[in-house]
Amino acid sequence: MSFRGEESGSEDGRSDLKKPFLHTGSWYRMAGMGSRQSSLMASSGYVMRDSAISVVLCTLIVALGPIQFGFTGGYSSPTQDDIIADLGLSLSEFSIFGSLSNVGAMVGAIASGQIAEYIGRKGVARSDLFLFPPFSRNQIELFFALAQSLMIASVPNIIGWLAICFAKDSSFLYMGRLLEGFGVGVISYTVPVYIAEIAPQNLRGALGSVNQLSVTIGILLAYLLGMFVNWRLLAVIGILPCTILIPGLFFIPESPRWLAKMGMMEDFESSLQVLRGFDTDITAEVNEIKRSVASSTRRTAIRFSQLKQRRYSLPLMIGIGLLVLQQLSGINGILFYASNIFKAAGLTNGNLATLGLGAIQVVATGITTWLLDRAGRRILLIISTVTMTLSLLVVSVAFFLEGAYSPESDAHYALSMLSLVGLVAYVIAFSLGLGAIPWIIMSEILPVNIKSLAGSVATLANWLTSFAITMTANLLLNWSSGGTFTIYAVVSAVTLLFVIIWVPETKGRTLEEIQWSFR
Repeated sequence: MSFRGEESGSEDGRSDLKKPFLHTGSWYRMAGMGSRQSSLMASSGYVMRDSAISVVLCTLIVALGPIQFGFTGGYSSPTQDDIIADLGLSLSEFSIFGSLSNVGAMVGAIASGQIAEYIGRKGVARSDLFLFPPFSRNQIELFFALAQSLMIASVPNIIGWLAICFAKDSSFLYMGRLLEGFGVGVISYTVPVYIAEIAPQNLRGALGSVNQLSVTIGILLAYLLGMFVNWRLLAVIGILPCTILIPGLFFIPESPRWLAKMGMMEDFESSLQVLRGFDTDITAEVNEIKRSVASSTRRTAIRFSQLKQRRYSLPLMIGIGLLVLQQLSGINGILFYASNIFKAAGLTNGNLATLGLGAIQVVATGITTWLLDRAGRRILLIISTVTMTLSLLVVSVAFFLEGAYSPESDAHYALSMLSLVGLVAYVIAFSLGLGAIPWIIMSEILPVNIKSLAGSVATLANWLTSFAITMTANLLLNWSSGGTFTIYAVVSAVTLLFVIIWVPETKGRTLEEIQWSFR
């Protein structure tokens, strides 16, 4: 079902379908444009025929959200000393500041699924038509279906950064951090689901991992810039990703699967045609999505009691399990207190070591992006969790043995280097699998008719676990560094068993095939 030339317009009555607006991969139904402009759009639209270009551009635009996500997470590490000194905070008050983003993210996670599901369904008020006169009402509604979800994430982030920038006491810091967290909670659900629903099956793994890659880039940017600018200017820089994201949303299409679920079939086919390329026959994919949506919409309302059915309970258990185990492995606690951990291991410049760790994480996640659609999700998760378990055991043994030697001895130095190597290996292993893949699998396996509810629950579970790990990591490290890493090693071993027993391979399968396999 390809929309090419005059025949699709005459036969299907879709003569008002034009090529992507501004040729960026976005699309609008330019029915309101005059014939001269329409002919120009039609003739120049063939500039971009490769479907991969359109999907990649859409992914790169929404990836600004995860960059904001990572920047928020990395902000507190390089700014701790300066904020405490400038505002006269205690260490406990700053710890509250650092953890409040998790609290805000929990609220955002609860709202994220319903926002992504229904915000576009309600349409746009007439005032929107006045604000955007060049576009038809239909164009605006389709834009706001996606844009409102990400705008609801972007606007609080911008306000939050401004509150932190102009803070005179802890109250503004706390308010800003909560607002940032809310935006991050919405982003953490909306972006991976959107990418999974627009990507073709042969690129879904690679494009899906761009979400985690962007998070690591955001963390690295916060670490790097924090070494050169003060905390207020760093907060101003934190505004940039969302400030660029908002206008970028005008140039990307809505998720075809969301449009199909909402009953907007003509727009669904138009969006899918743009994403796959105007020379691509989308008939088979259209029919498969329609069958899936028709099956799911026969059950108009899903109650919690119905989640016990295998078609729902198994993917929900896998999605929540992976996202909870991801955090229980201790990654956020280790990254948040990396500087102190490195100092405890005997390194004098903990901030520089933390920056190096962030750079390694970006490189490793980039390798994952290349490997996912070649090796597969399941094998990468197995390799990741095995290596994480062994690395954490090495670190725990090194910390246990360090106490038996004096700090000036060669043995103590060798054990310090061993713990450093183990930590680096752990972060690399996490980035190669458990960092990106749980979000990809969650967005792939959840059925379309429970995706909003189940996605919110899974995202909330992830953030709740992250909050618990962040709050307890420092206490555990003060109790026993070796014991803390032993606990994280046991969790990684449990994660390995969970992957082997429960997690299916989703490489090379359409979303509809994956979801039908749970029936």
